Amino acid sequence: MPGAGLDLRRLALRSLRTVDRDVHLVLDPMRLALSLPQAAALLAWERPAAIFTTGGYVAIPVLLAARLLRIPALLWEGNVMPGRSVRATAGLASAVAVSFSATCEALGETAGSSRPCLLTGTPIRDIGSADRASARADLGVGDDERLVLIFGGSQAVRRLNDAVASALPRLVERAHVIHVTGDAGYGAALAGREALPAKVRLRYRPAPFLRDEMPRALAAADLVVGRAGSSTLAEVTALGLPMVVVPYPHAGAHQAANAGVLAAAGAARLVDDGAFNTETLLGALSILDEPAALATMAAAARDLGRPGAAGATAAILLALAERRPIPDPATIERISRGRPE
Repeated sequence: MPGAGLDLRRLALRSLRTVDRDVHLVLDPMRLALSLPQAAALLAWERPAAIFTTGGYVAIPVLLAARLLRIPALLWEGNVMPGRSVRATAGLASAVAVSFSATCEALGETAGSSRPCLLTGTPIRDIGSADRASARADLGVGDDERLVLIFGGSQAVRRLNDAVASALPRLVERAHVIHVTGDAGYGAALAGREALPAKVRLRYRPAPFLRDEMPRALAAADLVVGRAGSSTLAEVTALGLPMVVVPYPHAGAHQAANAGVLAAAGAARLVDDGAFNTETLLGALSILDEPAALATMAAAARDLGRPGAAGATAAILLALAERRPIPDPATIERISRGRPE
């Protein structure tokens, strides 16, 4: 944040990454005790109109201090299954925003309660301006050809990389492929591309990361293969893209629950992480040969999409900041869907 020109104030409290029996079992309660007056002093000095948080252990002193100072707070949760830290802090928030309706049930919150829980979706970057036709033309993908975008997130890409490497010769026979490898996998992906016959080599485009280029890659794609993080699913559904989803099996199995929502709606084909390999990748891509099924999945994804989630979340936060009534669920639904008045 300092590199972006933004002020950053740290509390004494640290994020609880482990539960090891070590010195931190003694130090963490002390850090928590120190962080409450620290947070109260910061908030009293800055006097923010409202607070936005994604919950977690480090949010406890801030939310406690905000409650004491009567500063409203909005907590946002992007997973179907809220973690223990979010469940612990949700009760300190003035309102809760979520990406999945089941999350409100898990938190015991409803839109009609004194602490409303509203379905906003996951705030994402502006992807609506990316033009599919121009993006595909830039990539040299014809109208009658298919493009698959494969990426696994910054921490969970190795299994996908291994499957792509083994399947690559057969993969590029069926489709153009944009493959986001991460730094560690990029060298091997480049070597794999050079080993391909010259006539199909340009059909495979590995990249260590896609940042500003990601919206155009998504707009050009016919199918996405990836993990089930909240932001990934939000961008895929906002564009109405069919997906082969391979949920990351760790981190409390949050991604499995997220992926289950898409699979149940018919927007994705779910493949367990342990079962994902060369053959399951190629088998999952059989959807490219079924235009009707592909269109049905795209429509189901579009029904789940909330491209206006950022605006809906902001509407709640601004209402809290200005001490106005929070917009009703129907208004939040309209905004999150990106629908005009």
